[in-house]
Amino acid sequence: MTCEMKVLIVEDNDRVRQMIRVFLRGLAGEMVECADGSEALSVYRQHRPDWVLMDIKMARVDGLTATREIKAAFPKAKIVIVTNFDDEAMREAAREAGAVGLVAKDNLLDLPPSCIED
Repeated sequence: MTCEMKVLIVEDNDRVRQMIRVFLRGLAGEMVECADGSEALSVYRQHRPDWVLMDIKMARVDGLTATREIKAAFPKAKIVIVTNFDDEAMREAAREAGAVGLVAKDNLLDLPPSCIED
């Protein structure tokens, strides 16, 4: 059963975006994507997703910067960092940027449903 939730995927790797789309199939009613943090705020503004899954390392604007930009404009935005860099320093940086959580890309199945459901 697909819900009406809308998710924005911000990820520079096409294959990882595809993997996240497959993972979210059945959980999200609509998925929108962008390939760099430089596009994240404008895509968020246009689509107003319920959740954002944000990569950290991207070419032009990194995910922490993009998270801060979205949170500054939309304080209630719910952003989960999805990264290869899962350590306590990164978790703290994600929290400071305004993310509600962090999950390692190889542990996407660990993302609890409560993190992507209201």
